[in-house]
Amino acid sequence: MERHHFEEELQALKRRLLNMGALVEERVHQAIQALIERRPEATDKIIGGDKDVNDLQIEIDDRCLKLLALQQPMATDLRLITAAMKINSDLERIGDQAVNIAENAARIVVHPPLKPLLDLPRMAEIAERMTRDSLDAFVRRDPDLARDILARDDEVDQLKDQVFRVLLTYMMADPATIERALGLILVSRNLERIADHATNIAEDVIFLVEAKDVRHHHEEPR
Repeated sequence: MERHHFEEELQALKRRLLNMGALVEERVHQAIQALIERRPEATDKIIGGDKDVNDLQIEIDDRCLKLLALQQPMATDLRLITAAMKINSDLERIGDQAVNIAENAARIVVHPPLKPLLDLPRMAEIAERMTRDSLDAFVRRDPDLARDILARDDEVDQLKDQVFRVLLTYMMADPATIERALGLILVSRNLERIADHATNIAEDVIFLVEAKDVRHHHEEPR
């Protein structure tokens, strides 16, 4: 494979990853909207559409493997292709979490509302933006944006803890609220995991650009 064609294939790979990111981000958004708007029928499409995400994951992995097989990549290109495979896996798992949110939403909304939803929509907004920005950082090779994403993960964790504390008080006060409260707690954990996957992508970007492993945030202060 000549270099020019190889570069074209790398650009095509990036575009497909962006497509994958847009797809899973939209599914997360739709799942949360189904919960907020109490529309159980809207969850069916999300649950049934997981095959689209899985098919795209297989296609992207196939592209990566062909690039590895047909070209002997230099160190930077090798990091890019391996990062793309890891990012692809994280995006597929974000798609799985969207399905989990939709399944939880379908169970929750058949019951009367427990409380106004404030923290969960905020968590979703942050997690969706983290996913979008992590892919932007990958395409632009922007380690500063990637580090900003790492910092945002803490805010999602704090919101998850806040959701748990508030819902725990409901469960302690009235056992009849336990099923609904547990469902909302599960959604908060789904959103936390989405933010964790976006964080993984950001860490891959830093490794891609700087060849520096910052997993578990093991990095000297800047």
